[in-house]
Amino acid sequence: MLNRCFSALLLGGLAACQSASLPTTSAPAAVPSAISMPPATSAPTPEAARAAVAQYLQGQPSAALYVLDSASVLNADAHWQVLVPRTDWARRMPHKAAFEVDKATGQVVSRPVK
Repeated sequence: MLNRCFSALLLGGLAACQSASLPTTSAPAAVPSAISMPPATSAPTPEAARAAVAQYLQGQPSAALYVLDSASVLNADAHWQVLVPRTDWARRMPHKAAFEVDKATGQVVSRPVK
């Protein structure tokens, strides 16, 4: 019984310390995201897949390291595999970064290279 009374008194004291209302401030303006990507479209051709990877890389901090002019595109069933050489990997194997582009949605996913 004593524990219940003490708990109720403690909770009542804590509730009294809380302010009844929060100060109102104007809502902050919406900040646009650093990378605004338009909705993905399909990539039915190798050229569309290369363009999707180029658009994807524009938002990456290391975009200048990729040599998109030398990219190779391989057909892999429902996806395109796009291999893009990197300038900082010149004397290294593998020296290309791999990306997978979904043919139906145009979604680009970075893949590890072995």
